[in-house]
Amino acid sequence: MLSNLVVAAGGQYSTLIILVVFLALMYFLMLRPQQKQQKKHRDMMSQLKKGDHVITIGRLHGVIDEINQTDKTVTLDCDGIYLVFDLRAIAQVTSQGPQAVTAPAAKPAAAAPAKPADQPADTQQPTATKTDDQADDAPKSDDDANDSAKK
Repeated sequence: MLSNLVVAAGGQYSTLIILVVFLALMYFLMLRPQQKQQKKHRDMMSQLKKGDHVITIGRLHGVIDEINQTDKTVTLDCDGIYLVFDLRAIAQVTSQGPQAVTAPAAKPAAAAPAKPADQPADTQQPTATKTDDQADDAPKSDDDANDSAKK
C-alpha cells in the first residue's frame, strides 16, 4: 500500500515537471523573440529624424518631414504630398537621413599615371586596343573556315 502512494506521488510530480518544461519552452521559443523584436522597433522609433526614408505598415514609402512627439504623429513627404500618420504606422526605416558629408580625401600625386617625357601632354595619342567587335577576320577554327567557304 505504501508503494502505491509513492508511485502516485511520483506521477503527480512528473506532470508538474512536464508542465514547467512546456512553459519554459514556450517562453524561449515564442515570447522572448517577440520581446526582442518589440525592443528593436522601439529603439528604431526613438532614433527617427527628419530626412529618414521610411516605409509605413501600409507599404507607403516616404521621407519624414516632421515628427510631433506630443501627438505621436509623423508627417511624410511622398513625392510632394504630405501625409500625417501615427508614429506606430512606421514599419521600418530604409535609409537614414543626410549625415555630415565629408569631402573625399585628395589622392597623392604618386597615384597619378606617369606621362612619357618625350611627348607633350597635348599631343599624346591613346593606344589602340582590340575589342571583341574588332576581332580579326581570320577564322578561328576549321569549322569557321568551312562555314566562310560555303558562303
